[in-house]
Amino acid sequence: MAISVDTVYQRVLALANKEQRGYITPQEFNLLANQAQIAIFESYFYSKNIRNRKEESVDPEIDETNISELISSKLNPFLTVEPVSAGHTFPSTVAAGGEQCDVFQTGRVFYNNQVCYKLPINEAIRFTKSIRHIATTSGDGPIFTDNIVTGRDILVYAGSSMPIASGISVECFRVPTQANWGYVVVNEKALYNANVAVDFELHKSEEDTLVNNILELAGIIINKPGLFQLAAGKNAAEQQLQNL
Repeated sequence: MAISVDTVYQRVLALANKEQRGYITPQEFNLLANQAQIAIFESYFYSKNIRNRKEESVDPEIDETNISELISSKLNPFLTVEPVSAGHTFPSTVAAGGEQCDVFQTGRVFYNNQVCYKLPINEAIRFTKSIRHIATTSGDGPIFTDNIVTGRDILVYAGSSMPIASGISVECFRVPTQANWGYVVVNEKALYNANVAVDFELHKSEEDTLVNNILELAGIIINKPGLFQLAAGKNAAEQQLQNL
């Protein structure tokens, strides 16, 4: 459910050129577009945290008004489950669209497809020193804690005081691939070239937000306060509606 980079660019140009507010070159657009895309993507994590704390328990049936579910659907295209190197180090990049993308955030940790429960370091140490307590981590009860060794991320325990070294995986949320309004120059004019263009990976519902964010940034770049204020006002109104 990608958003057409050409559609966004044409909308941005139409709004920026209204009342002679200025022209945004393809190079400027691509820079601003990717800054806007990553900002929107990052906001999903904050929105999800707020919603998880704010919303009451919902019926397990599908509900089109469940905002937490909507935010999850926006994040899902960026989510993969990756192996944890040597049982303790998270991957720093994941493959997407033929390129390596940085891991932005990690989520749940799994051992043999069982969710691991995180414990504070001191509590995890007490578990490993108690035969009775560590036995509870076998089967469906694996635990993990932060690794204090530089360059390592976690320690996972499952039925033994020795940390597990294999069979561990983690949810990885990668950053979106770089959007690009591809073009060829004909008679000194930039013409859209779909063969080299890369669309936005964001949810279709973010098209208006993308346009407004890019316009807001463009207002700074081309020194047009009116354009900045127009886009900022639209963004503020949209955020207020979403946070009701």
